[in-house]
Amino acid sequence: MAIELHQLVAALYLVAGLAQILGIAIPKLRFGRAAPWLLGAGAFVHGLAFAQLHTMPSPPSLTHLPTAVSLMAWIGVLQSLALLRRARLEGLAAGMALLAFVGVFYASLALRGVEPVPTSATSWPHLHVILASAGLSLLAVAGLAGALFIAVDRALKSKRPAAWRRRLPSLEALDRVNSLALSFGFPLLSCGVVAGMLWTQGETGRLFAGGAHAIWSSVAWAIYLALVVARFRLGRRGREAAVRAALGFAFLLFVVVGVGALT
Repeated sequence: MAIELHQLVAALYLVAGLAQILGIAIPKLRFGRAAPWLLGAGAFVHGLAFAQLHTMPSPPSLTHLPTAVSLMAWIGVLQSLALLRRARLEGLAAGMALLAFVGVFYASLALRGVEPVPTSATSWPHLHVILASAGLSLLAVAGLAGALFIAVDRALKSKRPAAWRRRLPSLEALDRVNSLALSFGFPLLSCGVVAGMLWTQGETGRLFAGGAHAIWSSVAWAIYLALVVARFRLGRRGREAAVRAALGFAFLLFVVVGVGALT
């Protein structure tokens, strides 16, 4: 049942993302009005899918990559819904809906026949995943805001701005979202890293276990530390901050999904 619910969630996220894009491109069709409701329905069913995971004969651990990816997608969608209640950020929600679709669809395939993972005697593994997932989801919001900032900025500088530009957030709103998501996302990610180190300490007696995942994760954290310093200490804003946020999230996605899948 949990697998089927994940597939339903993936479908809802996909339809929500496409409806939002159509609502931006063709306002007369009014597809955009249904998109937040579809996204909300997907988030609700997503919560039920997580509850159903615990009823499986061999429930997967939260530290299992497909489960963690699904959790990141769920938190990211909830964050997008919260942003939609405060500002007109339809383009951002569309990007998050499509990202969530990819993550949940991957989880629905990878969770089939998953082997049970030995559980730890401490709560550090779950705390590590929850904190890191919340941070990663906010950094995804920052990356999407950066990518959308670049698209809107390019449209504004063109001689004949596209009609869909009027349906997208302003550059100021996107820059604020970038700043807010980065200011909360990086501390949460850092707390997740610390929890992961304490988990490793308890299991192996060392704070840093080594290996590809730990090394690449450290590199990603250092890159985001540089982004935070550039943004809040050196005052790098606007297009420069947007490009860095988009590239930083692309690298983070490679680390979490690419390196995680290979290891």
